Amino acid sequence: MKVRQCIVLALMAGMLCPAQSVNPADLAQGKILVMHRDAPDPLFARSVIVLARYDRASALGLMIHYRSDMPVQRALAGFKGAEKRTDQVFVGGPVELPGVLALLRSRSPMAVSTDGTSRVVGNLYLLSSKQSIGAALSEGRKPSDVRFYVGYAGWGPGQLAREVRLNGWYIFDFDESLVFDEHPESLWERLIKKTGLQKVLMPWGPPH
Repeated sequence: MKVRQCIVLALMAGMLCPAQSVNPADLAQGKILVMHRDAPDPLFARSVIVLARYDRASALGLMIHYRSDMPVQRALAGFKGAEKRTDQVFVGGPVELPGVLALLRSRSPMAVSTDGTSRVVGNLYLLSSKQSIGAALSEGRKPSDVRFYVGYAGWGPGQLAREVRLNGWYIFDFDESLVFDEHPESLWERLIKKTGLQKVLMPWGPPH
């Protein structure tokens, strides 16, 4: 009976909890970072971040939960197509707040080139130049497929891995629906509950 109960619990955990980890070895481009309840850094309290770039030398992430009150038409005034946008820009992080980046979801493959378009994972692309951001606006990409960010979160060599080892972050697998969630203000609350659910269903530890 105990074996059967364990199997049922494992299946429930698999259905209810997206794969999550506290192992620095699981850090990778496209992973979703969720700050622990007791955030060691108040700047990142209740944060949900997608790793748009990640390698041994550095990491760049964008907060996907922090939607500002500023509309795109104001933040990107002067860009062709921005005057029609009433959706808000997001605060991507505390670094280089005057700078603008964007995350674009494209069902068809996009050319990765020196114009500032780089593939993150799956259908997700990072736009990091005026040319690529301007193209997304002029093409009329829908708010459900492109989001604009001021600032970003950055880490130096080994810094993010150290923070994970110090219980700073949960690592979730990439999920396109999280990046473009319609209610980002409640994203952290929903994901942190999943970590608690996993602890109940799988008390021996998270899956890797």
